Amino acid sequence: MRVYAIADLHLATVTPKPMTVFGPQWAGHPQAIFDQWRQTVRPEDLVLLPGDLSWAMRLPDAMVDLAPVAALPGTKVLLRGNHDYWWPTVSKLRAALPPGMLAVQNDAVRVGNVVVCGSRGWVTPGYEPLGAEDDRLLAREAERLSLSVQAARRLRQPGDHVLLMTHYPPASPPYLMNPLMGVIMDARPDLVVYGHLHGVPPERAMTHVNGIPAHLVAADGLRFRPKLLLDTGGDQSDSA
Repeated sequence: MRVYAIADLHLATVTPKPMTVFGPQWAGHPQAIFDQWRQTVRPEDLVLLPGDLSWAMRLPDAMVDLAPVAALPGTKVLLRGNHDYWWPTVSKLRAALPPGMLAVQNDAVRVGNVVVCGSRGWVTPGYEPLGAEDDRLLAREAERLSLSVQAARRLRQPGDHVLLMTHYPPASPPYLMNPLMGVIMDARPDLVVYGHLHGVPPERAMTHVNGIPAHLVAADGLRFRPKLLLDTGGDQSDSA
C-alpha cells in the first residue's frame, strides 16, 4: 500500500468560487487533480486529505464536491480545514460519507498498517506574538490533537506507521516552540503532513518538526498531483 497526500482541493460545485483570483495555475484545477490522481493512485492505496476540501457552507452541498473524490481510486482520510464550514459533528459526517472515505476528529483511524491522527491546528506565533484569542484557539487545537494522538496509540500495532495531519502548518517562521509542536514532538509520528499555505514551493516550506519529517501538501504547490509519502509494503486487509 502506498500513502499519498494532497490538501486544499477547494472544490466549489454548488458554491462557485473562482480560484484563479489566487493565480492562473488554478484554472481548471479540479480536473487537473482528478486526472493526475487517476494516473498516480491505485485502488489499494491511501490518500490523506488534510483540509480545505470544499467551499460549501452546508453538508449536502459539500457532498456534491466530495462525490467525485470518493469515486477516485484509494481510501481517503479527511481532516477539517479552516474553510470547511460545512463540516458537521463527526458522527453526522461519518454517516454521510460514502464507502472508502474516513474522517479524523479527536480520534484516529487505522487503514492496513497505517494509523492516521490529526487536528486542524491554528495560527502559531512567529515574529510577532499571538493575541489572547489566538492563544486560546491554539491551546484548544493542541488538546484536540493530543486526544487524536492518544487514540492513535491505542490503535497502533507492531510494525504500523503513524502519520499525523494538520491543516495549518505546525509552526511559523522562525519556527518557535508552540503547544501544537509540543504534542507532535511527544507523539513522535513517522511523519507530518499539512496544507493551508499557497504559493509556497514545497522546498521552501517547513520540512521537519524536531527531526520528524514534515510535508507541505497544498494542491497548488504539488501542481495538483497527490504526493507520495511512503510505500508501506502492506495491504488493507487488516483495516480497523
